[in-house]
Amino acid sequence: MKTIDQVSFAGKKALIRVDFNVPLDKEYNITDDNRITAALPTIKKILADGGSVILMSHLGRPKEGPTEKYSLKHIIPHLSELLGVEVQFADDCIGDQATEKAEALQPGQVLLLENLRLYKEEEKGDKDFAEKLSKLGDVYVNDAFGTAHRAHASTAVIAQFFPNDKYFGYLMGAELANAEKVLNGAAKPFTAIMGGAKVSDKLLLIENMLEKVDNLIIGGGMAYTFAKAQGGNIGKSLVEDDKLDLALSLIQKAKDKGVNLLLPTDSIIADAFSNDAQTDTASNSDIKEGWMGLDIGPDSIKAFTEVVEGSKTILWNGPMGVFEMEKFEKGTKAVAEAVVKATQNGAFSLIGGGDSAAAVAKFNLVDGVSYVSTGGGALLEYMEGKELPGVKAINE
Repeated sequence: MKTIDQVSFAGKKALIRVDFNVPLDKEYNITDDNRITAALPTIKKILADGGSVILMSHLGRPKEGPTEKYSLKHIIPHLSELLGVEVQFADDCIGDQATEKAEALQPGQVLLLENLRLYKEEEKGDKDFAEKLSKLGDVYVNDAFGTAHRAHASTAVIAQFFPNDKYFGYLMGAELANAEKVLNGAAKPFTAIMGGAKVSDKLLLIENMLEKVDNLIIGGGMAYTFAKAQGGNIGKSLVEDDKLDLALSLIQKAKDKGVNLLLPTDSIIADAFSNDAQTDTASNSDIKEGWMGLDIGPDSIKAFTEVVEGSKTILWNGPMGVFEMEKFEKGTKAVAEAVVKATQNGAFSLIGGGDSAAAVAKFNLVDGVSYVSTGGGALLEYMEGKELPGVKAINE
């Protein structure tokens, strides 16, 4: 793996693709700076070497040109504070000002470019746009795992303009190393926990995991497609009616491969999708008409946590219920606590970004697991066995 440890950046300008796509409130204050802090070790290494840093990122999904809401200038004060360096800003990512500021950068200085996605060329993977960006630095570093599955100009196309000077940053290196540990070096028993709304979203991941795991736990909204496929009454619960045969085939596939497939046997049900709803506990095969399952029930929690606590490798991707609402957080919280307990007993646990990462953060359990990925979609695709464009571009 070509990492920044293999090079000295003394006197060099490092063009770093970071993922500073952070949430901002109405006053443009950062409400979660995890993605920024994750990039700090890479930036600090380059500065310590005597190099200078040009940062490029996207923020949100701007539709039509520059808008206040999507300007990266809002993160300058916090980034400057974290780095202990006054970060400069270019109000465009290409053009005269970006070029002049990049050329004037001295060792130890940092420049942040304006939002890449203000140009449609970024998401289109436009080669000319990538080339313009490339002229700003001497060395290219990709440290944006969260966008590594996109073949965008700044994440994949740009690397060709640095044939001998392209590297993974520390975050990318850690993400790939931890993913590989689960994919190809998992200690047994290996348990994958899959949650979320739809079977179709996790189909490729489930199929790939059935080749590797000892236990596969399924929770969240997707569990009701399995329940209905087996003849259960699921009330108003979330279901993909066109995936019932697929659910049955996955159950059979697990049997054929000797994988212990755990589906919820009971649910916390509600008469509305609301924290104020009336709730009850029901068997997953007999949910009342007009009611919906919004969390796994006590029997499922017991069965799931026992398996998790006895595991040596754990991959978790997707919550067990609507954990954002207090009434329906118990299942996700219990599974998270079981993952922490297993980790304390020597297991390796990888939390797969997105909602799973949000859940362990909500329950203040981040420090109790082995690694929390910063890339939901990117990790998902990597675990499905796909080659990520942002990774391939560095390795070529």
